[in-house]
Amino acid sequence: MEKQPTILGIDLGTTNSLGAIMKDAGPEVIADADGESLVPSVIAFDSEGKVTVGTAARAHAVENPLATVFSIKRLMGRSLSDVREDLTHLPYAVVAGPRGSACVNVNGQVRAPQELSAIVLREIQSRAAAALGEQITRAVITVPAYFDDAQRHATREAGQLAGLEVLRIVNEPTAAALAYGLDRQTDATIAVYDLGGGTFDVSILHVSEGVFQVLSTNGDTRLGGDDFDRELIDLITGEIRERFGREITFGPATRQALRNFAEAAKIRLSQRETADVRIDLGDGRVYTRAITREEFEARIQSHVDHTLEHCRRALSDAKLTASEIDEVILVGGSTRIPLVRRAVEELFQRRPYTAIDPDRVVALGAAVQAGILAGRKRDTLLLDVTPLSLGIETLGGAMGKLIMRNSTIPRTATETFTTSVDGQTSVDINILQGERELAEDCRLLGKFQLTGIPPMPAGAPRIQVTFLIDANGILNVSAREERSGRAAAVQVTPAAGLTKEEIGRVVKESVRHARRDMTAHRLIDVRNESHRVLGAIDKALANAADILTDEQRRKLDAAVERVRTLMDTNDDPDELYRAMRDANDAAGPLTRYQMDEVLSKTFRGKSAKDLDPRIGTEE
Repeated sequence: MEKQPTILGIDLGTTNSLGAIMKDAGPEVIADADGESLVPSVIAFDSEGKVTVGTAARAHAVENPLATVFSIKRLMGRSLSDVREDLTHLPYAVVAGPRGSACVNVNGQVRAPQELSAIVLREIQSRAAAALGEQITRAVITVPAYFDDAQRHATREAGQLAGLEVLRIVNEPTAAALAYGLDRQTDATIAVYDLGGGTFDVSILHVSEGVFQVLSTNGDTRLGGDDFDRELIDLITGEIRERFGREITFGPATRQALRNFAEAAKIRLSQRETADVRIDLGDGRVYTRAITREEFEARIQSHVDHTLEHCRRALSDAKLTASEIDEVILVGGSTRIPLVRRAVEELFQRRPYTAIDPDRVVALGAAVQAGILAGRKRDTLLLDVTPLSLGIETLGGAMGKLIMRNSTIPRTATETFTTSVDGQTSVDINILQGERELAEDCRLLGKFQLTGIPPMPAGAPRIQVTFLIDANGILNVSAREERSGRAAAVQVTPAAGLTKEEIGRVVKESVRHARRDMTAHRLIDVRNESHRVLGAIDKALANAADILTDEQRRKLDAAVERVRTLMDTNDDPDELYRAMRDANDAAGPLTRYQMDEVLSKTFRGKSAKDLDPRIGTEE
């Protein structure tokens, strides 16, 4: 039998990246000639354009601060305005690229995050090719569960730029569960707490007989070990200014060195109670400090508490309590911090499972998924979810949700809409993401137009809108007018992703404003229906107003006028609905007359036998 090409599983991380493959004995990480598997996600450029990746690039970052790029994952799928607060901590230059996207200016050349991430991916691809003795062209790449559509697109593009066919984008917590679940119990509910260098995710999964079903996911794509490093940097720089003068500045090389000091101190404080820091500032100025674990934990406590809030939301979305969780899995290097482990244990009331290296477990899970796709492992099925609801803007500015948040993917949803104006030949399809009921409170992902609809009365066209989320979480939207066959479609490619504030808003505000939003949505629906009813009454009056008595006409006119007034001034959907119903009842004589006319035309000139062929026949 011909050997199938290897599919590489890749964890493209904020701090470190690595690859793994599925073998007959199980998943295995790829190591270089020195036995090192982790590839620091750091890229350095020299003045001649030579590129260095990984450990060597990180080692010389202080000497080359403006052309050494790290934490690029935080820029993936983002606009420049999204990452504005990060810029003061980065020694390299972040500038606006196409459509306002965040890009990096290195030695005068503007490079997109996808291009930079592709360099890291090529390094992993090269290591795998050397280790396996074959060319690697296909891969599974992991992303944070709370990466939105733009960030997933950016990750996929990075893989394509690296020369890889990206077969699947898998959520990192789900990948971790795949790695842990190979030899685990057959029926369990698992919480995966994933705190990496730049992102945080929590996912609740149910595992039963090889089926991994994600029940809920939550998180923050801008929360991780980088933020812990910044707390130490702020502590150090604040004390340096107090000791040596407020006017002291920190250039790119110094900021890079401070980052290295902070990261090293953070790692030491996960193992020991104190970490000594010594920084030579020149001119005889030397800063020395013994930072205690207690001090460090006090500074990062709010960040850790924030992760627990997301855990509680994930449990609520899954309709579970902490006591119903059978296993808690820790993923990501930042979960080595003792405070993090204590906090997670206290919340879930059980000791987290840490048998697999948290830096390697995601790549191992990606390799498991790669093995499934390659047919090496046929007894496992992965059912992932979409983190936020998706829909379109409907008449009046409401959010018409087609796919709800935490829906299992891949997922298809179809709904039928119509026109609101006579003779309308085109419709605009605005694609939204969010949890609120009004379009203005949701994020616009993209838009397209369906044209060429034959002129018809309002309400006659039947426009079928279909949302398809593939297994990678990528959204495709199509629209088709059933009678004419006119169709249009788009794959959503937004310019940039959600900001941290927007992610928090779509979840928190959807709960806080739920009652008001539902009322506003219902008011829009009732106004639209009232508009339709009034249009029908106007047409009926134009054709048969003379059949009404004076009293019937006065009653109808008053009812119609009340509806028009309430549509413009009233915010109570129930009151408007009652007025619309009264107008509809007042138009009853017109409705009955029109029905009689239709029946009369239909049956005119027909005998009883024509209407019922059974007449005149013998049983």
